[in-house]
Amino acid sequence: MEQNVIEIKSKAFAIRIIRMYKWLTENKREYVLGKQCLRSGTSIGANIREGLHSQSKAEFLAKLQISIKEANETLYWLELLYETDYITKEMYNSIYPECVELAKLLTSIIKTTKANHKL
Repeated sequence: MEQNVIEIKSKAFAIRIIRMYKWLTENKREYVLGKQCLRSGTSIGANIREGLHSQSKAEFLAKLQISIKEANETLYWLELLYETDYITKEMYNSIYPECVELAKLLTSIIKTTKANHKL
């Protein structure tokens, strides 16, 4: 089965979040903020995957709306990790825009789906 752009990007983002969490625990001994970021960052793609296999457009939209919430939560944790010097500016500037892009893509998909199906 062919994957679509949002599915590919969200999985790639989840892998980056997992690697960042591993780096945080091994190199910075940081577990609390990193774990929160891990949970929300990997949940984005999980909810997208669920939504893509939902039984109705309403269920699809609900899962994508959860994904947006998870993306925004992830942005918050990334900001905290950066502002408390757990991740470098380079790391932050590399991963943060990816999460913003996911949120924008999700917003666009939701708006288009609502317009096309008059929801």
